[in-house]
Amino acid sequence: MKHLTKAGLLALSTILTPLAAQAADVELALSSWLPPRHPIVVNAIKPWAEEIEQVTEGRVSVRVLGKPLGSPPAHFDMARDGIADITYGLHSFTQDDRFAGSQLGQFSFLGDDAVSASEAFWTVYTEDLNARAEHEGTHLLGLFMHGPGLFHNNKLKIETPADFDGLKIRVPGGYVADLLTDLGATPLFMSSPEVYEKLSRGVIDGVAFTYEALTAFKLTDDIKYSMTVPGGMYNTTWFLVMDKDKWNEISPEDQAAIDAISGLAFAERVGAAWNEADRVATTKIEEAGIELYAAPAPVVEAIRSAATKYEDAWAASLPENEDGAAALARLRTMTGVETGAASQ
Repeated sequence: MKHLTKAGLLALSTILTPLAAQAADVELALSSWLPPRHPIVVNAIKPWAEEIEQVTEGRVSVRVLGKPLGSPPAHFDMARDGIADITYGLHSFTQDDRFAGSQLGQFSFLGDDAVSASEAFWTVYTEDLNARAEHEGTHLLGLFMHGPGLFHNNKLKIETPADFDGLKIRVPGGYVADLLTDLGATPLFMSSPEVYEKLSRGVIDGVAFTYEALTAFKLTDDIKYSMTVPGGMYNTTWFLVMDKDKWNEISPEDQAAIDAISGLAFAERVGAAWNEADRVATTKIEEAGIELYAAPAPVVEAIRSAATKYEDAWAASLPENEDGAAALARLRTMTGVETGAASQ
C-alpha cells in the first residue's frame, strides 16, 4: 500500500466504498441444528432469513450457520444469553416448566394441518397465555407446530392398548412422555439427531415422530409399523427467538419490517413447509414397505382417556389469570377440531 500514488489510493477508495456500503448495519447469526437440507431449514428458515435482508433494504442480514453453536436443547438459552443471535427449537427440549403455556400445542387431537395448527398456536399462546413473558430475555419471532405426530415402531402393529407394554420409545419430552407412560410404554427422551443411532442399535423400539421426521432422519429401514391418530397422537411446539440485546440494535423501522414477516406470517410459512414435507414423506414411507395404518378404536379411546386427564391437570396448573381449557378449546376451533379430547 505504501507504494501507491495519491491517484491510485483515490481509485482504490472508489472501488472499495460501494462494497463497504453493501455491508448490513446489523449482521445476525442463526444457529441451526436440523440437518442443512431438512425441509424446514430449506423451505422456511432460510427463505425467512433471506427476506429479512429484502424488507430491511439490506440494513439487516441473517446468516444461517452450517453447524449449530450448541446442542438442540441448549438453543433457547443460547439466544437469551447472546451466544447466538437467533435460534429455534422445541419447548419440550428444555426439560423444565418455564414454557408452561406452550403445552397448549402438545396434546392429542389438535388437528392434521400444520398451517392452521401453527397459526392457531401463535395466536392463542400470545393472546391468551402470555407467551412473550415465558420467552423473557429474547424477542419472540415465531411459534409453530408440526403436522400430526405418529407412533412408529419395529416390533408389532398396535391393535389394543396392551400392545404398548414394554416398548422403549423415543420422545421429544413434554406431554407425549406422560401419555406413553400411561399407555404402558417406556419413554426415553432424546433430541431428533440422536435417534438414528439408538434405533439402529436396538436401544429403542420406536419413536414418536411426524411422517417427515421418519425420512429426514433416515429411519425407514428400522421401522415396520406407523400408526396414525385423528388430529395427531401428539404434537410438538417450537419457538423462533432472537437475543434481546441484538434486537435492540435494530432500528424501529426495521424491527417493524421483520415482525411483519414473522409471527403469524412465519407460522403460515413453516406450516406449509411441514405439510409438504409430510406429503412427500408419506409416499416414501409406503415405498419403504412400512405398514401405515389408523389406530383402532380401543387405542384411540385409551389415548383420549389419558389426554383428558393431562389436559385438565395442565389447565389447573396455570396462573389464575390464564384459562387453559378455554385456550385449548379456542385452538381446536381454529384448527377445525370443534370439541375437546373427551368427546373426539
